[in-house]
Amino acid sequence: MPSSTAAFFDLDKTIIARSSTLAFSRPFQAGGLITRRAMLRSAYAQFVYLVGGADHDQMERMRLFMSKLVAGWDVATVREIVADTLHNVVDPIVYDEAVELIEEHHAAGRDVVVVSASGLEVVGPIAEMLGADRVVATRLEIVDGKYSGDIEYYAYAEEKARAIESLAHECGYDLAESYGYSDSVTDVPMLQVVGRPFAVNPDKELRRIATERGWPVLTFSRPVALRSRVGLPGKPALAALAVGGVVAVGGYVWASAKRRHGPA
Repeated sequence: MPSSTAAFFDLDKTIIARSSTLAFSRPFQAGGLITRRAMLRSAYAQFVYLVGGADHDQMERMRLFMSKLVAGWDVATVREIVADTLHNVVDPIVYDEAVELIEEHHAAGRDVVVVSASGLEVVGPIAEMLGADRVVATRLEIVDGKYSGDIEYYAYAEEKARAIESLAHECGYDLAESYGYSDSVTDVPMLQVVGRPFAVNPDKELRRIATERGWPVLTFSRPVALRSRVGLPGKPALAALAVGGVVAVGGYVWASAKRRHGPA
């Protein structure tokens, strides 16, 4: 049988216009997880993230900030808040152009995989809402139902490329005919492992690399109301996903609970 193909999407500033984790700062404050001061700090981090470009130093600062911030949070509470506020938080910041691409890849018979350095508890429900087939995301260590502040698996930079190659091996994807989309120079390793890489709203360094290598550059700018474009699952389905209604592949790659077909 011929190999299948996939489209691999970064999430933050590629599918959505902001950091997916920091976008939930206000709901987390309302749920009693963070103080107003911490929320303001996360808002500042969001601003820096948007205007500064996600280089390695900035991503490391973001990682340390978020690890410290979530230490001691109750995991069940986080998942409940994400499920309850997902639509209101994410809907206004999803790029219409990204949704169109996801639909086009599915229509062509390709799997769509979201690959993000943000945490699985946030990335998984967003990916499910978008109709993605699989998710690669960072996993935070959980001890006695609470986040310890340590990272168990960090889906970042070269690790994204390794995860994609592992998933291709497990699912039979032909990476030479597969697609990749990202905004950040930190995702060059991910873009290099696919035959059809695209720079989306690229930072300065990624734009330079894309120009040198002849990678197409895409501009996404239009927000979309997802309820008018995607069959958004009801709250019970999203809650089930947030609580753990996904299956593990290879220890760190996650597949959607409601796909048409299972892992290859």
